[in-house]
Amino acid sequence: MAACASGGRVHRVIALNDLARHHAPLRAELDGAIARVNDRGHYILGPEVEAFEREFAAYCDAAQCVAVGNGTDALELALRALGVGEADDVVTVANAGGYTTTAIRATAATPIYVDVDADLLGMDPALLEHAITPRTRAVVVTHLYGRLAHLDAIARLAKDRGVALIEDCAQAHGASLDGRKAGTFGTIGCYSFYPTKNLGALGDAGALVTRDPVLAARTTELRTYGWRGKYRVGTPGGMNSRMDELQAAVLRVKLPHVDAWNARRRDIAVRYAAAIDNPSIELPPTLPGGDDVVHLYVVRAREREALRAHLRAAGVATDVHYPVPDHCQPGWADVKPPRLPRTERACDEVLTLPCYPELKEAEIAAVAAACNAWRPATRS
Repeated sequence: MAACASGGRVHRVIALNDLARHHAPLRAELDGAIARVNDRGHYILGPEVEAFEREFAAYCDAAQCVAVGNGTDALELALRALGVGEADDVVTVANAGGYTTTAIRATAATPIYVDVDADLLGMDPALLEHAITPRTRAVVVTHLYGRLAHLDAIARLAKDRGVALIEDCAQAHGASLDGRKAGTFGTIGCYSFYPTKNLGALGDAGALVTRDPVLAARTTELRTYGWRGKYRVGTPGGMNSRMDELQAAVLRVKLPHVDAWNARRRDIAVRYAAAIDNPSIELPPTLPGGDDVVHLYVVRAREREALRAHLRAAGVATDVHYPVPDHCQPGWADVKPPRLPRTERACDEVLTLPCYPELKEAEIAAVAAACNAWRPATRS
C-alpha cells in the first residue's frame, strides 16, 4: 500500500500490483541467482536458460520449451515456425491488448477477428467455425485474464478443419483443465514472463512450449537469426529473440512458487465475489479449480470511468485491460473493421481491481467496501 499526499493529508493507496512486496520474501534467493550468473560470466543462452527450458517444459508437461525474448516474440516465432506468411489468414480475438495482432502483422499475414463469448470474454467457438476459410493457416486463442478459453470446442474444431492452434498463455501460467496445462492443447503454447505475470521475470522474457520436436527445432533456429550453426543461416524468417541468463535464473527461483501464488489469487477472487455486492458492477465468473489462475480480477460497469474515479478517490488503484479493441486501433486502420459488438462493449466496460498474492485481508475488504459504496449517475 503506497502513500500519496493531497491537500496536506496523506492517503494510503492500494496498488494494482506491488512487485516490491512480491519479491521481498525471495530477495536472498534472487540475489543469489543473479550473483551465480555474474560469477559465471555467461549471459546469453547458457546453462540457466537450458535448465529453465527443461524445468518449464516439465511444469507444463510439454516435450520441449524454447526460451525467447518476450511473449510477443513467442507468438511471432510460433507463426513463423508454422510457415505463416502474407497469403495466409490467422483467426484471433480483438480484446486482448493487440499483442497477437502485432505478431500476425509482423509475418505479413492478415488477422481475422471473431467476437468473444459473453461469459469468459474469450473466443466464441460458434463464431470461429464460420471464420475458418481455405486461407486460414492458424487460430490464436488467448486465455484472457487467466481464464481458460473454451478449449475443448476450439481444439476440436481446429483439428477437424486441419488448422494449427496456437495458445496465447501470457496470462495463464499454471492454468489447467482435467489435469492438462495451458499451452498443451494446441500445436504451440506461447508464454510471456513480463514482471507482472503470474510467473514474472525482472524484465522481458518469453517462451514457447510444444510436443512437436520438429517445431521446437525450427523455433530454436528462428530465435537466433535462423542459424543452424553459428553464422550459418539455414532457416529463413529468423530474428534475434533470446532469453538472457539473468532472467532465466530469476524464473527458476520463482517457478516452484507459482501454484501457491495461483491458489492465493483464486482465494482473493472468491473473497471479492462474496464481498462485492453492487448491482451496477458485474463480477467475473468464478471458474472451478485450475481453470482460472486469476491473472487479473476484472469487473464490468457501464459507467466505468465514473467507477474508476470513485475508486481512485477511495485510494484504490485500477487499470483497464484493454480499452481499445484491435480492429479499432488507428494505427491498424488499413483493414475494414468487422462488427464485434460483444468485444466493443467489453472494452468499454472492463475494469481491473487489485489482485496479487500479497494483497492483505484489510486491503481486500477496503476494495470491496469502496466498490459497494459507488452509486452511478444512471443505474445499470
